[in-house]
Amino acid sequence: MIKAVIFDMDGVIINSEPMHQKAYRMMFDEFNLSVSEELYASFTGMATLPICQKLCEVFTLDTTPQILMASKRKYFKQLFEKSEELNLINGVLELIQHYHQSNLVLVLASSASMANINLIFEKFDLNRYFKAKISGADLKASKPHPEIFEKAVVLSGVSKTECFVIEDATNGILAAKAAGLFCVAYDGGHSHGQEYSQADRIVTDFKSLRIKNLKSFFKNTS
Repeated sequence: MIKAVIFDMDGVIINSEPMHQKAYRMMFDEFNLSVSEELYASFTGMATLPICQKLCEVFTLDTTPQILMASKRKYFKQLFEKSEELNLINGVLELIQHYHQSNLVLVLASSASMANINLIFEKFDLNRYFKAKISGADLKASKPHPEIFEKAVVLSGVSKTECFVIEDATNGILAAKAAGLFCVAYDGGHSHGQEYSQADRIVTDFKSLRIKNLKSFFKNTS
């Protein structure tokens, strides 16, 4: 029986990936980094610090990952404050409300910084629906490491067999599976260059994740 759902944020709740990409590209320009689309796609689902650590390694930079991270976050904040086009992904609010009204425990497990998570949650009044939020930026390891989902299960207060993860990125799916969790990949067309073969299920809309449809997903879940 499913008692809790663990949500990723970027690409699942909010389509902020274009804004993140723009902020990263502004940071790349500031530091004269020529980052290929393939390399950038490999970062999807990771926290900012390990991405910046990777950039320092790949480009043998003299600067520190922390300086790159501060630059990227500065640009993202500027873009967020000016944006009037940032919206929740179609159907996700209805799904969140549906789960909440059905007394499922909701936990957010995002690689975004807690500052960015709070910006999104306050803008769209989402705190009322979630029991807990966890930021990968505050952890020792980033997705695809399972730490964030292991902690999310603890925060949910239920067992691994009583919850599942909704993810949109390869790194997030790998992290969920490494944590021993059932993982649904949401392929809504907002995240590009991602591999979903390791997910237990793939969906293209949130209606298929309503409670009445979950029974067929979790035939072996007790």
